[in-house]
Amino acid sequence: MNLTVSIAQMKVAVSRPEENLEKTEGLIAEAARRGSDLVCFPEMWTTGFNWRYLREAAEEHGKIVGRVGTLARRYGIWVNGSLPTLADRGRIANTSILFSPSGEQAGVYRKTHLFSLLHEDEHLVPGDSLTMVDTPWGPVGLSICYDIRFPELFRTYALQGARMVLSPVAFPHPRLDHWRVLVRARAIENQMYLVGVNRVGNEDLGKDGTVTFFGHSGIIDPWGRTVVEGDDTEETLLTATIDLGEADAVRSRMRVLSDRRPELYRLG
Repeated sequence: MNLTVSIAQMKVAVSRPEENLEKTEGLIAEAARRGSDLVCFPEMWTTGFNWRYLREAAEEHGKIVGRVGTLARRYGIWVNGSLPTLADRGRIANTSILFSPSGEQAGVYRKTHLFSLLHEDEHLVPGDSLTMVDTPWGPVGLSICYDIRFPELFRTYALQGARMVLSPVAFPHPRLDHWRVLVRARAIENQMYLVGVNRVGNEDLGKDGTVTFFGHSGIIDPWGRTVVEGDDTEETLLTATIDLGEADAVRSRMRVLSDRRPELYRLG
């Protein structure tokens, strides 16, 4: 089955959701004009990572989620990206939501692996489950950024039938080489499409200093080939049509999943 996907590599206006939502609507409208079935945004694309702001604006996060759903319905397109949501006891979760063209939340995934290097574990509530979404083009797995370093998550999705995983990210320098290897490794070893959408620009993370996001958003096919890729500085909307049947074709030729020996593995 063919699927047309747009990926929105963008700068995020930190703590300014109205500015980000205005940009979001323009990108969704353009993706719809191009005939895309799905448009994907980066990690925390409506706000950035200002922890103090995220706490103080906790009650506003639900309204922003609702507005993104309204945009999905207005333009009749699937929308994905990660954004803050209000969790229990007023705490915040980094949440990937897949909105359907009717504006409904077809899939919700809270980031399970929090990036302790930048103190996410001190400010966010981790998720405790994975999320597979039934879509018109088959089951799709949801992940967020740091998850890319945990191959068990992607293998779980592959074994459950996913032929594609969506991964909004905020990867900064100096880890560009890591990103290039990891995104291809997850696609190759699981014989699936990997859609990874990164930010460009900078963000001041307070005591952790200012980071520069390196872009290189892209779609990797089940053979590890790059379908489309952004550069390291420019905001852009990239669009490609992919054939999800390619995952089935690759899996039938090279039977990695069925050749596993799970009785030998010790993953605890």
